[in-house]
Amino acid sequence: MKFLELKAPPVALFILVLVASYFSAHYLTIGVILWPYKIIVLGAGIVLSGVIGLSGIWEFRKQKTTVNPIKVDTASSVVDSGIFGYTRNPMYLGLFILLFCFGYFFQNLFSVLLSFVFVIYMNQFQIKPEERALEQLFGAEYVDYKQKVRRWI
Repeated sequence: MKFLELKAPPVALFILVLVASYFSAHYLTIGVILWPYKIIVLGAGIVLSGVIGLSGIWEFRKQKTTVNPIKVDTASSVVDSGIFGYTRNPMYLGLFILLFCFGYFFQNLFSVLLSFVFVIYMNQFQIKPEERALEQLFGAEYVDYKQKVRRWI
């Protein structure tokens, strides 16, 4: 399934999973769970994902490198400062947090599980191909960075 690598923009995939999560919660009667504090969890998730995701974009902009996840080969440097000292994929982590919190808000186990499907897809078809491209571009510098910082958290 190599044809899926670096094809779907992560934000488009996020929207697709969010819509599927919404419809699952509203039309599937299985998996309904009543979790407490759904508004608080959603609000905290929106803030946390915003801080994490925007921090990643900010660091890319400071280093003057691309934020386009489809054109990895146009990256100009390995960004390892700021949020990238804690996670190699802060923008994807932010999208996952949003999906998870929306699933929680929808009070549906299947909706929450869809957020993990997003992670599995991203690992296989976005992150691994990105990492291969970055290793070719930056060699040992990127390999060293991968050894120091985890992929997600």
